[in-house]
Amino acid sequence: MKRTRDQLRAELLTEAEEVIDELLDWHEGTEAPTLTEIEDVVLKLRKQLGERMAGTVLEDQEAVHPVPGPDCPSCGQEMHYKGMKEVTVEGRNGTMKLERAYYYCSPCRQGFFPPR
Repeated sequence: MKRTRDQLRAELLTEAEEVIDELLDWHEGTEAPTLTEIEDVVLKLRKQLGERMAGTVLEDQEAVHPVPGPDCPSCGQEMHYKGMKEVTVEGRNGTMKLERAYYYCSPCRQGFFPPR
């Protein structure tokens, strides 16, 4: 089910607050960090937040644009929906775990996670 803008905003804000808390915890527990140490932590947390934000939007996109029975790339027959399964995706923001629709072609024994 597609989430409303307010629901997505609340989820994204929660994710941002968790990353901010992690930064503040590090800041409070680190005495006299160097600029390099601060940048390293901020870059790590920025990457983490970007992955989480992209994952949230991608998961919502699945609910809006489900892919009905794509054709098998090998035989051209319609692939059958097998349910939602977890897949790991490597994007420009890093690695994300998403729950996506999974399709399977019995004759070819091939599975497929459509991008949307």
